Amino acid sequence: MRRVFGITGWKNSGKTTLTEKLVAELVRRGWTVSTVKHAHHDFDIDKPGTDSFRHRQAGAMEAAVVSGRRWALMHELRNEDEPALDDILARLAPSDIVLVEGYKRESHQKIEARRLEAKDRTPLSINDPNIVAVAADFPVEGEKLPVFNLDDTKSIADFIERATGLVSPGK
Repeated sequence: MRRVFGITGWKNSGKTTLTEKLVAELVRRGWTVSTVKHAHHDFDIDKPGTDSFRHRQAGAMEAAVVSGRRWALMHELRNEDEPALDDILARLAPSDIVLVEGYKRESHQKIEARRLEAKDRTPLSINDPNIVAVAADFPVEGEKLPVFNLDDTKSIADFIERATGLVSPGK
């Protein structure tokens, strides 16, 4: 069983910062953590002029870049549909937990990040039963879900450990 927990929210809601802090905290606690980040359709991690970029431009479906420190695999979709989250999760190496940033409409458990500076502050939790908690940088009134301060990484990590079964609910 793969443990998956999501961080969702509107643009500029603090998702990436929260994900980064949670990865560091969970790793500090001894867990192996992987992440999946949903990006806009035109993103690219490869730069024009690099060998791998040139390989993809020439038509390669996949281009792997490998060194003594890391490796990356880029897959061109060409005319394929965007892969489902489950397909991406299946390609990841085993880990104790996968934190998924974005993927608002997927059915895994999620925490909703809310910031006053967000592009939109309409609560997502109203229409998403998979949102099981909220992390905000402002007081949240009338919320039925657990609410955390957006900067309280330790308490949020504790919640995620319990919610995903990394630790027993009594701890």
